Amino acid sequence: MSDDDGARQAALDYHRFPKPGKLEIRATKPLENGRDLARAYSPGVADASLAIRDDPGAARDYTARGNLVAVVSNGTAVLGLGDIGALASKPVMEGKAVLFKKFAGIDCFDIEVDERDPEKLAAIVCALEPTFGAINLEDIKAPDCFEVERICRERMGIPVFHDDQHGTAIVVGAAALNALRLTDRRWEDIKVVSTGGGAAGLACLDMLLTLGVRRENVWLCDLHGLVHEGREVEMNPKKAAYAQPGGPRQLGDVIEGADLFLGLSGPGVLSEALVAQMAPRPIIFALANPRPEIDPVDARRAAPDAIIATGRSDFPNQVNNVLCFPFIFRGALDVGATEINEAMKVGCVEGIAALARATTSAEAAAAYQGEQLTFGPDYLIPKPFDPRLMGVVASAVAKAAMESGVAARPVEDVAAYKRRLDQSVFRSAFVMRPVFEAAAQAQRRIVFAEGEDERVLRAAQAIMEETTDVPILIGRPDVIATRAARAGLILEPGANVEIVNPESDPRYRDYYETYHALMARRGVARDLARAVMRTNSTAIAAVMVARGEADSMICGTFGQFLWHLRYVTDVLGRDGLHPVGALSVMLQDQGPLFIADTHVHQEPTPEQVAETVVASARHVRRFGIEPQVALCSGSQFGNLDSPSGRSMRAAMALLDAQSVDFRYEGEMNLDAALDPELRARFLDESRIEGPANVLVFASTDAAGATRNVLKMRAGGLEVGPVLMGMGNKAHIVTPSITARGLLNMAALAGTPVAHYG
Repeated sequence: MSDDDGARQAALDYHRFPKPGKLEIRATKPLENGRDLARAYSPGVADASLAIRDDPGAARDYTARGNLVAVVSNGTAVLGLGDIGALASKPVMEGKAVLFKKFAGIDCFDIEVDERDPEKLAAIVCALEPTFGAINLEDIKAPDCFEVERICRERMGIPVFHDDQHGTAIVVGAAALNALRLTDRRWEDIKVVSTGGGAAGLACLDMLLTLGVRRENVWLCDLHGLVHEGREVEMNPKKAAYAQPGGPRQLGDVIEGADLFLGLSGPGVLSEALVAQMAPRPIIFALANPRPEIDPVDARRAAPDAIIATGRSDFPNQVNNVLCFPFIFRGALDVGATEINEAMKVGCVEGIAALARATTSAEAAAAYQGEQLTFGPDYLIPKPFDPRLMGVVASAVAKAAMESGVAARPVEDVAAYKRRLDQSVFRSAFVMRPVFEAAAQAQRRIVFAEGEDERVLRAAQAIMEETTDVPILIGRPDVIATRAARAGLILEPGANVEIVNPESDPRYRDYYETYHALMARRGVARDLARAVMRTNSTAIAAVMVARGEADSMICGTFGQFLWHLRYVTDVLGRDGLHPVGALSVMLQDQGPLFIADTHVHQEPTPEQVAETVVASARHVRRFGIEPQVALCSGSQFGNLDSPSGRSMRAAMALLDAQSVDFRYEGEMNLDAALDPELRARFLDESRIEGPANVLVFASTDAAGATRNVLKMRAGGLEVGPVLMGMGNKAHIVTPSITARGLLNMAALAGTPVAHYG
């Protein structure tokens, strides 16, 4: 089997298995008994229907309409496939629906309509308005698409957006904006030569004019040459708007001195010889798919300093509509926009362009490993998997909709709206918000033991951008500088970030003498202290905290937890501080679940269990959550005389003897902890209400296994582990942590002690 045959079969299998297609419908409400059925359908559904009859705007409150988009196509101009018909277009439209859901959380139905008459097709679409909050027209051939969109926009009171036109135009506008910025050009000064007079090409030219390009500086060519005044072959009003004075000419007659070539035509249209006639440092957008108007390699041979974008993912600067359409619809739906106007499109352009100029997110870097994601000639626009697109672009669109007067439900605070969008993308954002707010009340110095790790570097960049804390990195300055530059980070050792170089630091003598003084009575000779302070970054970080040169340390991006804990405890385990346990926060759709002790005490004593329970409750409140603690065991309320059962019952007795200010219950099985109805079969009155949100286990094996199962099989996202009992002076993470996870840990470490305890 050839590579092409293998790829084709893989694509077919992807669409066929484990069930055909890429979409399914899932209920958002329970339907498990007669009561649920009476509410979901008759008679309860009548109340929702009557409420909408009396107030049509209530449809947003009682139905899915406010977050529901239709992708409508007749299959007459599908991708690079052409006129394949409505039915054959269905896999493409399903794919579009999947992108809406994946990138913007928008529910979507694909609707393939076997109708070629543009007026009849528009009438069908208009009749769908009661069902949907917005319409995405897709893959309808030109010039029919212009007519369909015009009619729908005139008749409908919801956004109608032809993505092939406007989505492409928005992303092209963003890429062009940044290309001009890099080449020190202005919109009003550039000469644009374009090939392709289809819907996308004309929409791109319209967008460039909106952004400031002069109409007289645009030269449009198609299969019949230059679009000029008096030409009658294959003309329409949209194309005629770009007619130049004079007679017939070809691309080669007008390309000289062009600053920007915009191609949405076909392969081989632009030759090396034509590129050589363009202005110095030309901007070449060769967007034909799958083969561009000129291969980027050929273009660079003619103009080595050219800035190039294509429609392909295997070259830099892919102009991909997914950067736009999910987020422009997100912003439009959220403010109840009645249309998507030019101001909203420009807001989208500016949001996308600004994001490319910002520091690359760790999530995008992880999705595109090996690629240089630093603003410049090869990075004009962000990558589709950059999670910041939602907040940046959708909020810019919403703001533009409100300012232009088309928002029926304006948001009161755009910044707060953006934070909510970010929270929907970054799953830890909501639960971490109280922690970040507390951390913002003071500036603390956080030292990272593994300062050369790229995840740490990205976290340090984020700390400087998003918090008041000061990161300190342990590592070799040249390595840190090289890796930071490669990752597109603005980290300058000695300038905006402090570096501790284990190989050569003026404080080395002070550090090893401090370490020796602390450890001399534990068998550590002076020579060993010297060696440790040269080679052990965890010990160095702990010494810095002990000396007051840092407020907290974070380590553990590689290595074993207990190895790091040994050095942390040796140096910082004094004045009443000692490791109590490790608390992992597992974020799930149903809410956060706190698990302890995942790392510290393999088989804790009852006293250690009780101490872990108290510490866990205190830490849970840092997240603004009231703890409901379950002491978990294989024994269920005394039914087994097992080691874990005895230990947990003894811990319960110790807690009962204390005056604690939180709810706890035990010992019990894990299912009873999470299911109050099951728990009620054993206890008439439980001390905790509802499902437990804190699970304390009798061994690290049980706690760690639960944590790992939730991560690997239940889609749980971990924050932590939080090292309890060390006065917030040290935290030990695990090697699987992400840059976002390190940022969360820095916020926890950056919380002042007043909030900590």
